[in-house]
Amino acid sequence: MTFPNPLPRSLSPSRLADFQSCPRRFQHASIDRIPQPATYATVKGNFVHSILEHLFSLPALERTIEAARGFIPLAREEKLTEQAKVDIDFSPDLEAKLLSETEAILVKYFAMEDPRIVTSEGVELNIDVTVDDVPLRGILDRLDREEDGSLTIVDYKTGGLPNRDFDAQTFANTELYAALTAAALEETPVRIRLYYVAHGQVIERTVSDVVIAARRKAAVGAWKRINDYYEQGEFPATPSRSSCRFCAYKEICKKNGVPVPA
Repeated sequence: MTFPNPLPRSLSPSRLADFQSCPRRFQHASIDRIPQPATYATVKGNFVHSILEHLFSLPALERTIEAARGFIPLAREEKLTEQAKVDIDFSPDLEAKLLSETEAILVKYFAMEDPRIVTSEGVELNIDVTVDDVPLRGILDRLDREEDGSLTIVDYKTGGLPNRDFDAQTFANTELYAALTAAALEETPVRIRLYYVAHGQVIERTVSDVVIAARRKAAVGAWKRINDYYEQGEFPATPSRSSCRFCAYKEICKKNGVPVPA
């Protein structure tokens, strides 16, 4: 078949993860451009990210929990779109749940760190760079400058804590962010810090040159396969319980005869 839309101009860590999970999912999301319905989890994540992004737009000493609460109406305006409300069947009860959970997250976040003493090189930092002939892009929640002068990538997580047996996957996206940052700024971040704000816990990992090289190599291999599949006119489906469980496109695959696991 011939695809009606061109390949995306760049590859993001999330789209790379889509492709690695199932090439057909990448096709539906990035080439067919079939919208993925919002879920309560994605809406809550976007809502909290918006509040924290605006918090860090303030001068350091003004970054208080009261100021963060003051950005809730703006987050509501930005992230609770009419389409998102339809997708999640928004109701007064669900709104109350969202606001209650957001308040709990803010309390836990301010117990995790004092944003008034954070020095950041960028918030919601958009990086667009070519690495080893692969056009890559990513948006960093924060890129912090530590007291010793080193860089730390900070990523907020509003979901559940990971199973520590899967640390490689836990850090996969942010390690690619580290590769992007190193290429764009010619300075490699020293560490990655994941803030599980719903649980008040931090997981941190040191960035190594070996990991950077591995993430770059994985991106190169994936980009080549993406271009090959595009030219061939077919992105294969690789169904599995893990890849299909939360996929927005599994009903499409079922209709097309893909053996989606129950």
